[in-house]
Amino acid sequence: MKCIFCDIVAGKMPARTVYEDDQVVAFHDINPQAPTHVLIVPRAHIPRLQDAAEEQATLIGRLLLAANRVAERLGLDRSGYRVVINNGPDALQTVYHLHLHLLGGRRMSWPPG
Repeated sequence: MKCIFCDIVAGKMPARTVYEDDQVVAFHDINPQAPTHVLIVPRAHIPRLQDAAEEQATLIGRLLLAANRVAERLGLDRSGYRVVINNGPDALQTVYHLHLHLLGGRRMSWPPG
């Protein structure tokens, strides 16, 4: 099955990358929902959060730490930012490769849905 995020991670598709390490890649969303909208993905293909195995717990934590690093790099750490995981069709997950949305640059509303 073709996965656009796997292609971005592999360098087969272009992306505006803002952070990467040996396990995580972060890049700007092509359809931003806030002034800053970055997607943070594991290099390993995990379709949904519920598909993450117990032995991937450290990787899940690294995604959140990468969100902190990206927020700092983009100057969002002072004003605040939101981190979202859409999991499954009712949450409107459209790419089935686990990813975090880092949103910032404006005041967020609540409730988010």
